[in-house]
Parts: sequence; structure tokens; C-alpha cells
Amino acid sequence: MMNINKLTFVSILITVLNFVGSNSLSAQTVWLDELDLSTATQGYGVPMKNKSCDGKTLTIAGETFDRGFGSHSESLLTILLEGNAKLFTAKVGIDDEVKGQRPAAEFIVNGDGKQLWASGVMRLGDAAKPCTVKLDGVKKLELLVTDGGNGNYYDHVDWVDAKFETSGATTFKTFNPVSSEVYILTPKPAAEPKLTGAKVFGVRPGSPFQHLVTATGDRPMTFSAKGLPKGLKINKKTGLITGVLTTKGSYKVTLFAKNAKGKAERQFRIECGDQIALTPPMGWNSWNCFAQEVSADKVKRAANAMVSSGLINHGWTYINIDDFWENHRDSKDPSLRGKLRDEAGYIIPNSRFVDMKLLADYVHGLGLKIGLYSSPGPWTCGGSAGSFGYEKQDAESYAKWGFDYLKYDWCSYGNVINGLPENDPYKVSSLSYNGGSELETAKKPFIEMGKLLREQKRDIVFSVCQYGMSDVWKWGGSVGGNCWRTTNDITDTWTSMKNIALDQDRSAPYAKPGNWNDPDMLIVGHVGWGNPHPSKLKPDEQYMHISLWSLFAAPLLIGCDMEKLDDFTLNLLTNDEVIEVNQDPLGKQATCLHAIGDLRIYVKDLEDGSKAVGFCNFGLEKINMAYADFSKLGLNGQFVVRDLWRQKDIANVNTQSGKLAIDVPVHGVLLYKFSSVN
Repeated sequence: MMNINKLTFVSILITVLNFVGSNSLSAQTVWLDELDLSTATQGYGVPMKNKSCDGKTLTIAGETFDRGFGSHSESLLTILLEGNAKLFTAKVGIDDEVKGQRPAAEFIVNGDGKQLWASGVMRLGDAAKPCTVKLDGVKKLELLVTDGGNGNYYDHVDWVDAKFETSGATTFKTFNPVSSEVYILTPKPAAEPKLTGAKVFGVRPGSPFQHLVTATGDRPMTFSAKGLPKGLKINKKTGLITGVLTTKGSYKVTLFAKNAKGKAERQFRIECGDQIALTPPMGWNSWNCFAQEVSADKVKRAANAMVSSGLINHGWTYINIDDFWENHRDSKDPSLRGKLRDEAGYIIPNSRFVDMKLLADYVHGLGLKIGLYSSPGPWTCGGSAGSFGYEKQDAESYAKWGFDYLKYDWCSYGNVINGLPENDPYKVSSLSYNGGSELETAKKPFIEMGKLLREQKRDIVFSVCQYGMSDVWKWGGSVGGNCWRTTNDITDTWTSMKNIALDQDRSAPYAKPGNWNDPDMLIVGHVGWGNPHPSKLKPDEQYMHISLWSLFAAPLLIGCDMEKLDDFTLNLLTNDEVIEVNQDPLGKQATCLHAIGDLRIYVKDLEDGSKAVGFCNFGLEKINMAYADFSKLGLNGQFVVRDLWRQKDIANVNTQSGKLAIDVPVHGVLLYKFSSVN
């Protein structure tokens, strides 16, 4: 009898334990903030756990929350549930920290590729909206936030009190389909000489001529030129061509480079006339790296780094100082405070820039050129002295100091033309764009500065920084602009780079030698706007970035700290075959001629009759296919296909009957050149 009772007791105990265990498992809650949020992508900043995008308490319409995910549209967090979740609940909204702005965003929940829930467009001040989604059987969940149709500026978005109810004890993983693997495609340059850089150069009669003949290969190396017009000479040791041309004309020159391993030659054309910047400017700008921390010492070190890294041997030329070389109106930093102008109205640089002419001479002495920054308003974007009312004095100063490039940034001019307060220096404020959408108003300050720059006895590249307002690409050349911004500022995020890239087709017809669409600076390497960090773009995204900017015939302005160049970044910036696509003398900008789902194929006509083709994967799935629709790319006949990043021929294709294997990673690119064999 005792044995039966013992067995019965054990059986009852097991039943009770199973019941308790099953109920405790079914009741398990997994909070979103317990997962790895760092895999999320977003349009600005970094994913925040239990904090807002700016690192503050999560607050929506005055209500605060202890737990959640603070992000910035466009935002995507992918979670692998593998069918083990029953329910997702959360509240969503725009964080109060962007008070005074006009953000709008939509929150979306996707499961296994299907939309399960959407918030509709939400705006600042809207109460947190409850989100409840059943997840039975869902393997992959996506928490997505898109902009609300007005761009993603200040879209600080929150998923608060977000949690999963599970079907049992489980661990969820977040996932990013974009590879983080760093890989180098381009072989190192050969020891024998190879001439690089632009094949054409424009100068105005009477302007000082400076062009550096560049080449890769072992040093020492000597340079020479055949057919140089009267008034020019070449330094045999450095390759620097200097002098003055007084007569308009087109001059064909043969360049030579020689070292112990061999000799190279190349055709070069000099156009002396009214147009400069016949190929897109290539160089460096201080903003994305140093922002308000820029100084003459940092500029000198950047110039030195461009030389010591070897970038100079690939055609990189300009060292451009952005904002904060001027004195500031109210900074607490004493190095930025001082008299704005002298009695005659000439601008006085701040104490970090004691002698601008000496700095320009130093950069020129390295074989490089130098650029500067100002605004047509009374204040720059950062609140330093702008050019309003002193345009003539400023243009004269730039020429006297010896500067070669001016970035002229709209900023506070929008306030001036509307009689609004002049104390708002920020271009993204609701005030500063006023008037920019009115054509004559938008053109006026650039007409004035463009005319003054042309009056100087020095060639100064004029960069119109007007953010695409009033379709600047249609009139930028008429005001003397050599390049013009087509977009708002870029950030080192996939969303920013992607959205800017997808917006370039509309301006493409207006690109030509001397007139370039500018989708903003490069975001590779160590960037940070005064808060340095490695670019948040993944390696494949960086390959796409450089490929697209080259296809777009865009100005190539490095934004990183060149003293911290790693092998990967240096490789991205020194592939001469990729750079040649950007610097092609024909001056055509690529457009997307064929789209297959998330695959967009960009085609750029080149001077030699060949075509550069970029197969760009903007999606989240790898693309593997046999491509045969060559007629849509304007290709007809027999072509040799060359992989420009790997610098090798990969196929011979008959476009009438052949196919080309296309294998493009997520957010990756294949950059090919199609050359006719006929």
C-alpha cells in the first residue's frame, strides 16, 4: 500500500510541476530594450536604449517613459523571432525634445515581409499611440519608421513600453543583413609610373596657373611635358606646372613621368577661356571631421596628411576650410571672439587663423590648393561672421590671401530678405529657408558674389551651397557657380546616403564641364563633426557611396580625419580607375536607366565611347541573377566588361545573345566599365 501511495504522490508532483512550468513559460515577457539595439539603422545618431535620440528621458506629448527604444527616422530594427512570440505591444510617438521643429513620421510593424500594423503619420505633440500586434508563427519582425513625407529632419522617434509575450522560454536576436566584413578589392599600384588625375584643366587668361601632374609608382620620379604653351613651365622634380596664360585657346600637351622602373606618358588638354573646374573638384573639407574645432594647425596637418598618405598622387587637390575660421558673434570660446571686421570692412579671421596668406602659401607649397567658406547672410550656419553687406571686401580678401575655392552657404540670408531677426544662424530652422523657394530671391546673393569672384585676378571655384532650393541645378551655372548642393547635409548613415543618391536623377541633365551637381561630402573614414568616430556606413555601403558619387560626376570632398586613414579607407580613395569615372572629361552624370526591384542600374557615358555601369542593391536581400536587358542600358554589340574596383576584365559579352552574372551583396555595388570591341 505504501508503494502505491508513493507512486501516486510522485505522479501528482510531476503533474503539478509541469502545470506550473508550462504556465510560467507561457507568461514570459521579453522587453525590447533587453535586446541588442545596436544592429538598428537610422537616419541620424545611434540607437538608444531607454533614452531618446539625444540621450534624454523618453517623453511623448508630455508623458515620460522609463523603457523603450529611441531612434531617428528612417529607422529599421530587425528581430529574429523564429515563431516563438505571441504578441508585441508598445506605444509610439515623436519625442518632445524636438520642440519647435516640425517632424513627422510613421511607425510600421512588418512580419515576414507583410505589413502587420501602421500608426499613420504622427507629428510632434501627438499622444503616444498604442500598438498591439499578434505574432503567431512570425519568424522575422521589422520595426520600421519612415519619414512623414516632409523629410526626416528632427524625426526623433520612440518605441516605448515595448515588449513581447512569448510561447516559451526563448532568446530573441536582432539582425542586420548588411555585412560588417571589411575587405579590400583594389590591388596596390605598380612600381612603374602611371599618370593619374584630370585629363583636362581650365584656366582664365591672366590668372595664376597651378596644376600638379600626378602619378603613382616608386619615387624618386621626374616629370616633363611636351607642347606646354608659352608662359607655363613644369618643375621636373615635383610635376607642378605654373605660370600665366594671356591668350585664350585650347592646348594639347603630352605629359611624361619617369622612374627607375619605367616611363609613362599621357595626353593632357589645357583650356584657357571663361570656364574653370572642367572636372569635378577633388579634395578635403574640414566640417565633417572637425566642425567648430577647426584651426590653422589642423588644416596644415590635413594638407601634410594628403601628401604623406599618397592621396596627392591620385589627383586629390583642395584643402578646404569650412565654418569657424571667422570670429563668432557670441561664442564662449575666447579663440572665436574678436573684432569681426576692420574699419574698411575687411573681415578679421579669429585667433586660430593668424595669417591666412601664410596658410595659403603653405598649402600651395605642397602642390595643393586651398578653399574657404562664407555665407551671403550676416552669420554663417554656426553663428560666425558672414559676408552680408561686405561681399566686395570678402572677395578681395580671398584673392589677396591666395584662396582657390569658396563655399557660399545660404544660412541666415533667408532671415535678411524677409526682414526677420538676424540672430538665427541655423539653416535648418523654420526661418532660414524663407525666400529660397522664390527664384529671383534664391539667385540674388549668388549672382553678386559670383560676379565679384570673376573680377578677381585669380581663379576661385565657386561652390553654391543652397540645398537644392528653386532647382538650383537649372540656374547655378548662370550665377557663376561651378558646383551646387542638390540636397540637405549628409550624415554617415545608410538612410542619409541612400536618400541623397536616389534624388540625383532629376538634376543630372544639368551637369557638364564647369557645372557640377553636389550631393555633399564623402562620409568614409573617421568622421564626427567634432565628435570623431568611424563612419557608421558598412563596408559594402561605402563601396556603393564612392561608386555612386563617381558615377554622378560629383565633387569628391573627403570629410574624414586624414591623419587616421586606415588601409580600407585609403583603398576606397585611391582607385584610379574609379576616380577616372568621376573625372571623365565628357562631364556626363549617370542616371538610373533600369530598375529591377531594389536593384538600380546607373549608366554614365564616357569620353572614349565606353560606359560606366553601376549595379546598386538598395534592398535587404542579396541579388544573384543573369542580366540580359542590355538594350535598356544603351548597350548594343560586343563588349569587354571590366570590374573597376578589382581592376580586371571579367567577361566578354554579346548584348544580343549573352548574359552577365550579377552577384550584388546587400547595400552593395558592382562598378563595371563596358568597352566596345568594335
